[in-house]
Amino acid sequence: MTGANGSGKTTLIRALAGLITPFSGGSACEGAIGLLDERTALDPDLPLGKALSFWERVDQCSSPDGAITVLGLEPLLDVPVRYLSTGQRKRAGLAALLNRSVPIWLLDEPLSGLDQTAIEQVTALIQLHIGGGGIALIASHQVLEIGGLRTLAIEDFAPSQEAAI
Repeated sequence: MTGANGSGKTTLIRALAGLITPFSGGSACEGAIGLLDERTALDPDLPLGKALSFWERVDQCSSPDGAITVLGLEPLLDVPVRYLSTGQRKRAGLAALLNRSVPIWLLDEPLSGLDQTAIEQVTALIQLHIGGGGIALIASHQVLEIGGLRTLAIEDFAPSQEAAI
C-alpha cells in the first residue's frame, strides 16, 4: 500500500490486525496474523535476548536462533531493548515475527530506519515468505524490490470531495 502520510495506511493495517474497529464493514481472514509496526512489543527494560525469549515461549517457537542469526542480532542479545537503535529494534521486531511462523504478515513501514544491508535482508525475507505461500500486506513510502508485488494506492479509494460536500 502506498499513500501520503495520514491517508489511512496504518489505520487499515491496525483494523486488519484487530487493534481498532472500522467505522463500517469488517474483515475476515483464514490463518494467523503477525504485525510489525513501530511498536515492537518487546519489553524495553529487558535485554533483547530475554525480550525475544518471552515471545518465543508465548508463540511456542522451537528454533529461534535462525531469525536471530539471519538478522544479525547475536551481538545485541545482552543490550536492553531501550538502547537499541531504530533499525536494530525494527530487526528485533522482525525476528519476533519470523519466530511466530504465521502465514499473514501486516508490515507497517518495515524498511524505515534500516540501512541498505538490512533493507536487502528484510526485502529478501519478505520475498521468501511470499514465495513460500505467505501473504504480506505492506504499507511503505519506500519502493520494495519484490517480484510479483502488487501496489495499492490507498488514495484511489478515498471518498471524492464531491461526496463529502
